Amino acid sequence: MLIKPKLDRKKMPKHIAISVSGHKDWAEENKESIENVYKYVFENVKEIIELQIKYNTPLVTLYLLTNKVSKSEYFSEIIDKLVEFFDLLVHNNSIHENKIKVSILGKWYNLPGRVIDSIKRVIDETKDYDHYFLNLCINYDGKEELVDSCKLIARRVVNGKLDVDSIDEDAIKENLYSSYFLPPDLIIKTGYNRKIGGFLLWDSTSALIHFTDIPWIDYDEEEFIKSLKYYQDYK
Repeated sequence: MLIKPKLDRKKMPKHIAISVSGHKDWAEENKESIENVYKYVFENVKEIIELQIKYNTPLVTLYLLTNKVSKSEYFSEIIDKLVEFFDLLVHNNSIHENKIKVSILGKWYNLPGRVIDSIKRVIDETKDYDHYFLNLCINYDGKEELVDSCKLIARRVVNGKLDVDSIDEDAIKENLYSSYFLPPDLIIKTGYNRKIGGFLLWDSTSALIHFTDIPWIDYDEEEFIKSLKYYQDYK
């Protein structure tokens, strides 16, 4: 019988960000089709929602799809699975019972219309919830997030609404996709690749990073507890 590490409930992170990766390696090891791989990728979000509630984590951010998704040869199949995922998410009882607000970070509005409609529905259905927060990074890139923030600031300067000398760290943060959220305390990198890939580039400077070496699809409560223990051991 596995003995779970003892956690200190007073030292739990308030914001956990997870970089979802390891799909390709998992598919090759398990000889699975790309359709099934992304089905499992999105299905595991439900597991994280339950863990967010169980371990009382106010905010969880998941890096689900990079901005390179449109260049994938499996783009259409991925979008189909994403639509199915959001259609199921809007009916997820745990989200409604526990008042979890779902936000989407990234340029999701540039994706095909069928997925945009599904995303809008989830956002609308949970917009008034404020007990827990779940951020899903879709068609996201950390560098683009910073570039877009700079563009917004530049427009304010050009329009005379902001003085150049007033631009500071707070001004950058206020114009990020994640402007309303605290920076992560813990970033969890799943999969064997140890590159963060610009995930929450501005907000990640003070975060502790846990490299799991476990593909996202296999990331479960046991691994989640290990990540929490890793965080607490460094607090």
